[in-house]
Amino acid sequence: MDFTDVSLTALRVFREVAERGTLTSAAAALGYTQSAVSRQIASLERAAGVPLLERRRDGVRLTAAGHVVLRRATTVVDQINATARELAGLPAEAGTVRVGWFTSAGAVLLPRAIAALRRTHPAITVTTREGSTPALVRALRAGSVDLALLASAPPFRPPDAESPPLELRTLTERSLHLAVPADHPLARGDFVDVAALRGQRWIAGPSSGEEKLMGVWPGLDERPEIAHTARDWLAKLHLVAAGCGLTTVPASLASAAPPGVRILAVRGGPQEQRRIVLARLPHPLTEPVARLADALRAAAIDIGAPV
Repeated sequence: MDFTDVSLTALRVFREVAERGTLTSAAAALGYTQSAVSRQIASLERAAGVPLLERRRDGVRLTAAGHVVLRRATTVVDQINATARELAGLPAEAGTVRVGWFTSAGAVLLPRAIAALRRTHPAITVTTREGSTPALVRALRAGSVDLALLASAPPFRPPDAESPPLELRTLTERSLHLAVPADHPLARGDFVDVAALRGQRWIAGPSSGEEKLMGVWPGLDERPEIAHTARDWLAKLHLVAAGCGLTTVPASLASAAPPGVRILAVRGGPQEQRRIVLARLPHPLTEPVARLADALRAAAIDIGAPV
C-alpha cells in the first residue's frame, strides 16, 4: 500500500464518483471521458492495494476501504481548495455553508431561511445545489455539502445504511395534498375523496432508478395516466392552473400555488405523511453551518409546520 504517488486529480475524481454513484455521471460533471475517470480510479486502487468500488449494474458502491479513502480524500481536497482561496485573497471556507436540497424545499423553506440569515449574519455565504435525496446523501458522505434537506415518506427509514449514521432532524411533517385546477369538478368541495382520483390525468416528475414517481397520489389501484412530466414544482403547479391535470404537493407549498389552483386534502385510504428532514454528518458544526441550521428550523416554524 503506497499513496506517495497518488495525484490530487485522482482524489478529486474518486470523490466525484462516490458522490455521483456512476462513472458516467462523474465523467460528465468533471468534463472527462469515462475512460479517463476509470484510469484515475484504477491508479487509486493500485495504490490502496484493495478494491475501493463495487461495480454493479446500476452504478458503483463504496467498499469498506473505499469509505476510509473517501474520508481522507475529502479532507485533502477541502484543505487544498481552502489554501487556494486564501492565496487568492478570498474569504475562508469557515464563512461558507454548502446546502443540498430536494426540489420542493427550494420553493419556500430554503429561500426564507437564506433571506433571514442574510439579515442577521450578512458575512455568511450560502451556496446551494438541487438533487434527489439519494444524490444528496452521497454528497453529504463525500463532503461536498454541509447540510442536506431531504424528502422522507413512511415508514421514515434512515436515508442510507452507511456508517456513521447521519444525524437527522425533522423540520416539518404534514399530510400530502392535491393540487387541482380551480375549475375542475374536484375543486368544488373542501377535500377530495381518494376514490375520485381513479381515471384522472396526472402531472408527475420524471421517474428514475433512484426516485419514486412524484406527483401521482400513492397507492392508486390502477396504472396512472401521466399527461405531463416536470421535475420543477412551480412548473407542475402552473400546468395544473392551465387545466392540464392534477399533481400532489407537500402542504408547505400551498402558499406558492399560482392563481387558478386549489390545494386540497385527500380523504380515505391511508394517510400520506411527508417530512422535510435536515441531514448532516455527525461531527461538530462550524458556526456558519449551525447558524443556517437554526435559520432553517425557524423558517419551518414560520411556514406553519413545526414538529
